[in-house]
Amino acid sequence: MDQGKARGPYAKTPARRAEIVRAARDSFAERGYARASLRDIAERAGITHAGLLHHFRSKDELLAEVLAQRDTEEWEEGVAEVDSLEALAPYLGTLLVRHQKTPELMRLWLELAAAASRPDHPAHGYFVERYERSRTHVTRRLRELEAEGKLREGLGPDSAATLFQAVLNGLQAQWLLNQRLDIIEPLNRFLDLILVTDD
Repeated sequence: MDQGKARGPYAKTPARRAEIVRAARDSFAERGYARASLRDIAERAGITHAGLLHHFRSKDELLAEVLAQRDTEEWEEGVAEVDSLEALAPYLGTLLVRHQKTPELMRLWLELAAAASRPDHPAHGYFVERYERSRTHVTRRLRELEAEGKLREGLGPDSAATLFQAVLNGLQAQWLLNQRLDIIEPLNRFLDLILVTDD
């Protein structure tokens, strides 16, 4: 093992946690959640099994962190790239295609979201906060579009934001069941239904 990585194996640093999360994402994507092991993840991260357990108590906790990190990355990317209404559909299409390249992570995210609907689930609070934060942000933006006359008449921003989340999740769930299904075109048509563009 690399001596630099071996030194201070129990030091809780953001860098070490980030290494573990990257290793876990690779392992989950390659092997699937059920076949991925904490020992394999520890080896990929260059630490001992005990060292990994100091940072993450279980594979479930590590999975939640992997998915939360992916959420954060995609959120920041979306904020940076979508600077106009016309940029929204291409960005979301690219995002869905990227998710399709790692179907195991897509499946794990949907499974964890469903399991976390139980109030006693360890990830319940995270998913409640995530959906609320996303809905609040999307509603705020849709309210601005409504003021500009770019939200379809008769559709309120709150309802549109909830529909937006449901369509994104639902399309990905359907694709997992039938990977020949085109989900990009339906997404674009949905956006056409709720938004008024200049073209």
